[in-house]
Amino acid sequence: MDEKKNMLKDEIKEDAVVTDPVTDVEDEDDGYVIKLKKPYKFEGKEYTEIDLSGLEDISARDMIAVNKYMDRNGGTGLSVMPEVSLEYACNLAARAAQLPVEFFLGLPGYVSMKVKNRVMGFLFGAE
Repeated sequence: MDEKKNMLKDEIKEDAVVTDPVTDVEDEDDGYVIKLKKPYKFEGKEYTEIDLSGLEDISARDMIAVNKYMDRNGGTGLSVMPEVSLEYACNLAARAAQLPVEFFLGLPGYVSMKVKNRVMGFLFGAE
């Protein structure tokens, strides 16, 4: 009988999607995909998720290009660790998702922080 209860609990856990009431973003263990509770409209298209799985293909060349882009465009200035800035995360996420950086710059603040956390997690080895 206890075994059936445990199996039922496991099934319920697998089907449950937890939504953070503060951010309105669903907590997913789906690695690099950020599910949005509210659709985000950009250039006439509606997005319900942001797929950052392209981070796996980011190279040192891409990261250097983001640094140079930020330097040329008045980015974070002489930041010792630009990779921890929101601007860097948006630029790297744009490359990973193959979307314009403006997509990420227009995100609601709480979603942009979710993006930043995923990018930083990738950069600093959180798995």
